[in-house]
Amino acid sequence: MRHLPTRTTRTSHRGVIGALLAGLLCAAGTTVPAVADSPAPAPQAGNGLALTPPMGFNNWNSTHCRAEFNESMVKGIADIFVEKGLKDAGYQYVNLDDCWAKPQRNADRKLEADPQRFPNGIKAVADYVHSKGLKIGIYTSAGTKTCDSVGLPGALGHEYSDAQQFADWGVDYLKYDNCNNQGVDAKQRYTTMRDALAATGRPIVYSICEWGENKPWEWAGEIGNLWRTTGDINDSWGSMLSIMKQNLPLASAAGPGHWNDPDMLEVGNGGMTDTEYRTHFSMWSVMAAPLLIGSDLRKASPETFEILSNHEVIAVDQDPLGKQGTVLSSTGGRWVVTKEMQDGSRVVALFNETGSAQRISTTAEAAGLPKATAYTMRDLWEHTTYNTAGSVSATVPAHGTVLLRIAADRKWAAHPPAVELGLNGSPLVEAGGTAALTTTVTDLGRTPATKVSAALTGPSGWQVKAASPTGSPALPTGRALSTRWQVTAPAGTATGTYDLTLTARYRSPAGTRVRSTVPFQAHVVVAPPAGGSYLSDLPQLSAANGYGPVEKDTSNGESRAGDGNPLTIGGAVFAKGLGVHADSAVEFYTGEACSAVTAQVGVDDEKGTKGTVAFEVWADGTKAASTGVLTNATPAQSLSADVSGAQVVRLVVTDGGDGVDSDHADWADLRITC
Repeated sequence: MRHLPTRTTRTSHRGVIGALLAGLLCAAGTTVPAVADSPAPAPQAGNGLALTPPMGFNNWNSTHCRAEFNESMVKGIADIFVEKGLKDAGYQYVNLDDCWAKPQRNADRKLEADPQRFPNGIKAVADYVHSKGLKIGIYTSAGTKTCDSVGLPGALGHEYSDAQQFADWGVDYLKYDNCNNQGVDAKQRYTTMRDALAATGRPIVYSICEWGENKPWEWAGEIGNLWRTTGDINDSWGSMLSIMKQNLPLASAAGPGHWNDPDMLEVGNGGMTDTEYRTHFSMWSVMAAPLLIGSDLRKASPETFEILSNHEVIAVDQDPLGKQGTVLSSTGGRWVVTKEMQDGSRVVALFNETGSAQRISTTAEAAGLPKATAYTMRDLWEHTTYNTAGSVSATVPAHGTVLLRIAADRKWAAHPPAVELGLNGSPLVEAGGTAALTTTVTDLGRTPATKVSAALTGPSGWQVKAASPTGSPALPTGRALSTRWQVTAPAGTATGTYDLTLTARYRSPAGTRVRSTVPFQAHVVVAPPAGGSYLSDLPQLSAANGYGPVEKDTSNGESRAGDGNPLTIGGAVFAKGLGVHADSAVEFYTGEACSAVTAQVGVDDEKGTKGTVAFEVWADGTKAASTGVLTNATPAQSLSADVSGAQVVRLVVTDGGDGVDSDHADWADLRITC
């Protein structure tokens, strides 16, 4: 999806620019093409392509229309696919996005490549990509112009000639966008291009990019190989999370040759942590989504290549059965998503949406496996195999995902028992103070774990002392080693997040040595001032935002920090507060010393007539207050929440249930009373 009118605007302006352009064209006496330039053949129900989700690369997320998108880049990506083993891992499409073309068609109404970016033309680039044993994709829009602000030629009214031109160049994949569509029915526009591609006789994977506006999962299965279910992704935790939530309920629409597309990968672009990128890659694979790399691999880190080339996770995405994962539970941001595999196994994603480590659990039977004495359980990121008596459970780091493949396998006893590492107690500590924590090491296996030991480590200078035994000679199924710890942060430690690591060592009955670790985050906090404060003046425990960072005392603005405007709701301007974008969650430490949170809330005026949001205040995991759905037409609403005795207050903004579209939200005049 392209966000008009400029390439820096990040929330969708759906249909507005297209309507304006149509009016201008008509006023100028210009005829807007509304029909194809050739008669359509009989519709084809499927092209036999993309029997597993397409894998490859698209430049948009890393380059947009900047100058570095050129022939050299495209060839370089093809080289890297081969050199770094990505081709062997299954990646095959090297796709060009918007801005590859000249601003006008030639005298024969044909498209031409931008001579600065592609001096040798698209066919020469396609030939190079093909010489590497790879395939090439191209982009245009189902409108009069593409989505770039320059307005490059779109394919509306030129479907047959453009499709033939793509085929003549050797194109293998078409991404067909939705800008400047002149109000022509989406199904009609995308069907016309389907038929035009079929008429070329060349196998071309067909990617429908109409942003989920007309529920393509209900009709596009007989038209395209994949269809976007959402607006554009951006390189932020909030954006990725929002898109994942929109795509997960659509599992029934996906299958071989026809896939839900929650947009391209952001892995490696730098806006998320490696933990968050592993979650991104895990969940896209569980959702049987196309895996289109969106980072510039010429600059990618080893960690990025490690994530993108995980063959075991890729195998989840590429499973021939073609089932999209379904949600078993999502209580409190603790997600269990399971995917049926062709060999009868189940993949289980234990995904932690929240900002602190969480225990997430299910069972093999709940995941869809038959009842059995025991099961094998493969950790697809750790690349280790265990046995389990049926419990599927893990303490998952903040924003992390544990991805497991489980089977009712008679050879389960050949593997060591799985153990679950857990943490009880709050890892919040004031500088110079001590937090009391309890760790657990629980045997989930059918066989006992022997010679079990636990160790908890923290940052340099911190004191971590055990206050109870750290070992056990044996743990039978379901039994746990519980250890109490005193964790002290040195005086003067700055507020922020610090790493703790719990390590368990044990042996299987056969003597196999096993080492298992789980990271936790300790937060050094400051007690809120007596009497209270504006929350924008206090440090945040965690923050997730739908686009760009959470802004203090200004609106959300755009994607960069500090680019917001004065907080304004219905014409009322506020000096203090937080500017966010749905979906958003901001946490504050209140130390059981505060009684109330108050605010004036609403959609910020900077988005004009756009935006629908809902506000929630949570106190230690309990919803303390909420609004209904607020729109741009709603004046500032007073919100008050009783947070008495809460250690942590969480401020949440959701999209109001209609998908994220310009959902800029203000927590104005945001105060806490202590």
